Amino acid sequence: MSKVKEYINSVKDDIQRRDPNQTEFQEAAFAVLDSLEPVLEANPQYVSSNLLARLVEPERVIQFRVPWESDDGKFNVNRGFRVQFNSAIGPYKGGLRLHPTVNLSIVKFLGFEQILKNSLTGLPIGGAKGGSDFDPKGKSDAEVMRFCQSFMTELQRHIGPDLDIPAGDIGVGGREIGYLFGAYKRLRGYQNGVLTGKGLTFGGSLARTEATGFGLIYYTDALIKAQDDVLAGKTIKVSGAGNVAIYAIQKAHELGAKVVTVSDSNGYIYDPKGIDYTIVRRIKEVERGRIKEYADQVPSAEYHDGSVWDLDINYDVALPCATQNEINEEQAELIAKDGAKYICEGANMPSNAAAIVVYKKNDILYGPGKAANAGGVAVSALEMSQNSERLSWTFEKVDNYLKEIMADIFAQSETAVKKYNLDKDYQAGANIAGFEKVAEAMLAQGLI
Repeated sequence: MSKVKEYINSVKDDIQRRDPNQTEFQEAAFAVLDSLEPVLEANPQYVSSNLLARLVEPERVIQFRVPWESDDGKFNVNRGFRVQFNSAIGPYKGGLRLHPTVNLSIVKFLGFEQILKNSLTGLPIGGAKGGSDFDPKGKSDAEVMRFCQSFMTELQRHIGPDLDIPAGDIGVGGREIGYLFGAYKRLRGYQNGVLTGKGLTFGGSLARTEATGFGLIYYTDALIKAQDDVLAGKTIKVSGAGNVAIYAIQKAHELGAKVVTVSDSNGYIYDPKGIDYTIVRRIKEVERGRIKEYADQVPSAEYHDGSVWDLDINYDVALPCATQNEINEEQAELIAKDGAKYICEGANMPSNAAAIVVYKKNDILYGPGKAANAGGVAVSALEMSQNSERLSWTFEKVDNYLKEIMADIFAQSETAVKKYNLDKDYQAGANIAGFEKVAEAMLAQGLI
């Protein structure tokens, strides 16, 4: 075994010893570490400075209680988290997730992925993530407001426009960002750039809502073009029904592809004529309903309980846009059987490690979430720029920047693939391209 491989294994052993129950974090960290061997062979200074051990340990982990009162007068307590992982290339940047599954392992995995994702955008932002095990689903506006105000009472001590700039994630949309911003403003005064994903009337950016979904399609289009192929005419399977899925469907249709599925946590819709994103958007964003209601409104659509990845149909492109580990090994085998040639991730780590092995074994070209879904954080950083300038850019200007950034993310990954002879392993290419920038910044700043 080479010295580099021994070093990587020693870092993995330390993670398992220190955080034995943090399975999501281990999965994310190990996938990156295993792909960095050729970079470490070419740059022995990364090993001698023990850079990987510094990379996988957060700079700061904050955990706090969040007490709030429900409409029935009951007093509740949730856990809040903020993991400020790495600030080598800029202030901490990453979303807040509100979901019952949120724990320290999930926040750490998301924060670790965010380091490399933010690096790939080419913008000066470091990696962080946060959230709470609070579930906004089924809560009244007043209950969500009281929770957000309590959450921000503690979080405001640890964030700021030049320190840490949170944004939205699962369970945190415009409503939640508005309440969080209002609470911060009351406690600390008006600082426009302290949160991104804000409403357009108080410092938000046009195209922010669409950014992750549009960006996913821009990245997918770049990957497909690199194979001398075209997105137009392709049939696509999408999971999820949040803003990532909704706007990925919109942009895919604009570019001539057909999306035939959409899903939520209960089940999925299959519509061979193509999903109408405007109906999905109304059901999920306006009415806050369930996706099965789509079948009541569209005669050609079918609703089924369970995972959309168990649906056996022929298609070309898979776009998982729901949540982590939504695709397992058996479902990945079905993706291959159904003829999919491309899979690009709109969610964070939606494919488990065994599924990714299946993709590669079957020559399915794989765009990992840290690259393919970076559009959201890219436009968040552009929102920061607009806040700093006290300006608001047009939708077209932001969208053009987004398209350029996503094409460049794929180009960086492809350059790394060619440089290290990785045979179209765009997962390793993205890991390496993101890592090299952060690594050089960490070395330049010394042992801090």
